[in-house]
Amino acid sequence: MSRLPRRSRTTMRAAGVMVLAAALVPAAAYAADDPREDLAPGYIPWSEASSNIELLDNDPRAGAFDSDVTGFNGIGFANSDLAFSGDNAIVGSFNGFQVYDLSDPTNPTLRTSFVCPGGQGDPSVYGDLLFISVEEGRGRIDCGTQGAPGAVNPERFRGVRIFDISDIDNPVQLPGVQTCRGSHTHTIVSDPDDPANIYIYNSGTSGVRPAAELAGCENANPNNPAPVTSGNPTQWRIDVIKVPLAAPETAAIVSQPRIFTDPATGAFNGLQNTVPGTLHPSGTAYSPLPNTNTCHDVTAFPAKELVAGACQGNGILLDTEDPVNPVRLDAVADPNFSYWHSASFNNDGTKVIFTDEWGGGTSARCRATDKPEWGADALFDLDGDQMEFASYYKMPAAQTTAENCVAHNSSLVPVPGRDILVQAWYQGGLSVIDFSDTANPVEIAYFDRGPISTPANPNGLNLGGLWSTYWYNGQVYGTEIARGFDTFGLETSDMLSENELDAAREVVLDEFNAQHQEKIVWEPSFNVAGAYFDQAVRSGELSGATLDTVEKHLAKAEKLEGRGAAAKAQLSNAIRVLDDSGDQGELKQALKDLRGAL
Repeated sequence: MSRLPRRSRTTMRAAGVMVLAAALVPAAAYAADDPREDLAPGYIPWSEASSNIELLDNDPRAGAFDSDVTGFNGIGFANSDLAFSGDNAIVGSFNGFQVYDLSDPTNPTLRTSFVCPGGQGDPSVYGDLLFISVEEGRGRIDCGTQGAPGAVNPERFRGVRIFDISDIDNPVQLPGVQTCRGSHTHTIVSDPDDPANIYIYNSGTSGVRPAAELAGCENANPNNPAPVTSGNPTQWRIDVIKVPLAAPETAAIVSQPRIFTDPATGAFNGLQNTVPGTLHPSGTAYSPLPNTNTCHDVTAFPAKELVAGACQGNGILLDTEDPVNPVRLDAVADPNFSYWHSASFNNDGTKVIFTDEWGGGTSARCRATDKPEWGADALFDLDGDQMEFASYYKMPAAQTTAENCVAHNSSLVPVPGRDILVQAWYQGGLSVIDFSDTANPVEIAYFDRGPISTPANPNGLNLGGLWSTYWYNGQVYGTEIARGFDTFGLETSDMLSENELDAAREVVLDEFNAQHQEKIVWEPSFNVAGAYFDQAVRSGELSGATLDTVEKHLAKAEKLEGRGAAAKAQLSNAIRVLDDSGDQGELKQALKDLRGAL
């Protein structure tokens, strides 16, 4: 066995030079002399810096999904979030969605493009169903490109579109669900006690539609500091959509929970904690204003019937035992956070990370003058049904004023025994962090491109960067707002061993939605056991004669894998010398599981 394979590099593709990788740094401050700083501007081609992760493929936007990237002119064609189904990646866009074939995961190919404007275009999949968020006024029921002009238009669609993708090359739009504030994002919430249905938690963040266009919509002042206790205002609630799997065309809103209510006063706006005129600690106005009248995004963890909501001015935790009627368990706020944007659980559901989208994703918020706790992640431990703050994390390389950069979408890298996240930072690139110790998150890999520069706007801020970076079946895939669809290969290093990476690659899913976090279960294997072995060595809890004994017997067991009894005997010899606690205890259990599986 190779205990700790070493490989760490940084490259600059455009310059064609090799430089040393930056040292691993904690989240406390920006790193000095980081190769990501001062990368040369460009578009295609570009300059880049990387450490312990390699860009394998880039597929530029094409056809109806390509546009001028000067300034912010191209936002109507920007790539957004992504979801996965089998060998397909579904890339959302403000102009519809595209499907990439991942049969060769290192070289995806464009399979299908479906033009259907409406923004934001976030997708999720469940079996043969595809759901797409639509919030813009130009969205039409018929997916037309001519827009839907006027304050009231019967052809307008704002809400959650539903497609039948049983033939993914020919998606068929089903009746979707119209909502009063459209759909900025949505999340699948499943209920093990209700297999005939799934639920969609919808978050609308834009203006309220007139009742003449959609019955039941009632506008209110979302910045009203006074208690709001009467009427049925569209603000201060989410939409719960029930989708019968046998008849998804009948999907409909079944509840609109007021999850921000003050239990003492009954005020719908009970969590509103920031008013206009309040300044961010940077001394500038909050952008956006975190006034908590809706959620930006929520993430479900069905194994514990929990949902973590990133809700403008608050991070909240919901009990979803009854998914139609979620119950708020806890809420947290932080003056450093401008806009609570998204959430991720760890695989045990004992931690949650919230992101802050300070500047709305369109501003430079990773400058040397921006403190690490601004536009960052906030890490919390779950103590029962309460969230306890542990630390902040921000990608540790300062970016320029020409790069929109702030914390954005992420997913777990399924390494057994560790909590590892790959996260997008727009034009800050991606950062892979180990947050096993929530008080001390550590970066273990990164990738970054230089600022986007065009002939028409060579030195200004052009919208681009990685919107989402997700691990799926052995690779990291990313949606680049302006440059297309990226594939990355994570590499071994001092902080990620070959056994750990191979164990992560053994996790093969039929589908994946980052906001519907299914608990990962690893089948016993020599890679999984080796991952725990490497972790025990790395931490120093396995050393000396015990290390030599375990390594010897584990190596012999692997060679004897085809001879069950002999391999089991070697594993028993290794198990015998290990303690029951700490990293040794984790390794001991992994070896017992492996012995039982042989």
